[in-house]
Amino acid sequence: MTTRPPAGAAQPQQRELAEASALHQRGQLDQAALAYRQVLRADPRNFDALHLLGVLEGQRGRAPEAADILGKAVRARPGDATALMNYGNALLEVGRLDDALAAYDGSLRVNPGNAQAHYNRGVALADLQRPQEALDAYTRVAALRPDHAEAHYGRGNALSSLLRTNEAIAAFDRAIALQPDRADFYLNKAFTNLLAGDFATAWPLYEWRWKTAAVAPLWRTFAQPLWRGDTPLAGKTILLHAEQGFGDTLHFCRYAPLVAKHGASVVLEVQPSLAPLLRCLKGVDRVVARGEALPPFDVHCPILSLPLAFKTTLESIPAAVPYLAAEAAASARWQLTLGRRVRPRVGVAWSGSGGLEYDQRSLTFAKFATALPDGADYICLQKDVRPADAEALTMRPDVRVVTGQLADFADTAALAAQMDLVVSVDTSVAHLAGALGKPLWLVLGYDPTWRWLLGRSDSPWYPTAQLYRQPAMGDWSSPLQAVRAAVAQRFDFVG
Repeated sequence: MTTRPPAGAAQPQQRELAEASALHQRGQLDQAALAYRQVLRADPRNFDALHLLGVLEGQRGRAPEAADILGKAVRARPGDATALMNYGNALLEVGRLDDALAAYDGSLRVNPGNAQAHYNRGVALADLQRPQEALDAYTRVAALRPDHAEAHYGRGNALSSLLRTNEAIAAFDRAIALQPDRADFYLNKAFTNLLAGDFATAWPLYEWRWKTAAVAPLWRTFAQPLWRGDTPLAGKTILLHAEQGFGDTLHFCRYAPLVAKHGASVVLEVQPSLAPLLRCLKGVDRVVARGEALPPFDVHCPILSLPLAFKTTLESIPAAVPYLAAEAAASARWQLTLGRRVRPRVGVAWSGSGGLEYDQRSLTFAKFATALPDGADYICLQKDVRPADAEALTMRPDVRVVTGQLADFADTAALAAQMDLVVSVDTSVAHLAGALGKPLWLVLGYDPTWRWLLGRSDSPWYPTAQLYRQPAMGDWSSPLQAVRAAVAQRFDFVG
């Protein structure tokens, strides 16, 4: 938006605003801020000074201050469409999504043809997990401005969340045609292809992750060449290195034995808390915890690029389990800790390590507990329990929490090995149970992460897994009640 004050501003504010605006336009933000505040000392409700200062604070990355100042601006002039849109942007930045949506709606009531306000409204709706409404907003933008690449990209994301994968891919293709250098466009198209099971198309596209802001910092620069599956490995040492989350490493470390079969000596570098467990992985000559010195090697490959190197399809997924095993001494310690088995033991995990507000894979314990009928001993397999869940846990004395005794994933694996069944949401615990070959019942949201595919109750990655999916967005009660009935039936007690 423009930073020029209106020509009719009253004296002496007109001159002072013009000077502040000139500083602002030259990028002298600190000086401009002081000048705007000088105007506001004389006239605290000066709309133009408030509006422009709010915009400036947003440019300086001070979103809370921007939201506060722009809020004052819209109160000084409630019907200004541009100020309302900028206020919405600041609210969006600080996570006040409902308030941001209200600000965008207000802006559009004044100026319904503003494509940017419709687009920003779509972003807020997407963040609120309302994909159908987000899709409607992005579609409106595309109608107003067919060349708006971000709108087509937003449509692709919303359509993917609605499981309309063919339409989503077409929308991503349109966005890519308009901006062919946008790595995130290719990456989200890859995720949608993966979700649809089109691995042949997806794996090459997935390499675009290295050009995205989120993943690019994880790239490792080595003098040794990258192995892409197209050069011989016999007699060479290859470094396979983890790159993203714990679940990703547990999922894709299964490829290490395949690499070893090519005649390579395999060095596997992983997160420190996974290193003790993965030392049992067949075909791996050495496991290095990230941060430790690396031994000499000839070539390297990020662990999530191995499916591309092996040209993995749905039919060729390396799905033999177990490919990980619990350490015997740790298992013996857990046997002593848990004591004599008198009832079925069910390991549970209901949340990951992120914040619940934006972690759509996690549940509160109170909600998750509806899947746990009386009659079993439930053991928490999470390393951490959120404070918000502590009170609900006191209502279920049959759920044992041993988080203080879980030092790393080797401890968690040994504990999981004592279970008759693991019930989990989509978290690293689920991947661990699957890799151990334990019976795994996985509770999934309507739009799952790509690895669980669509419309299946099984997983080609984890043969011992049974998937319980939301039939509609937001409906957790259906899969949780289905799990409850299945647990009761499996162990022959009343749920």
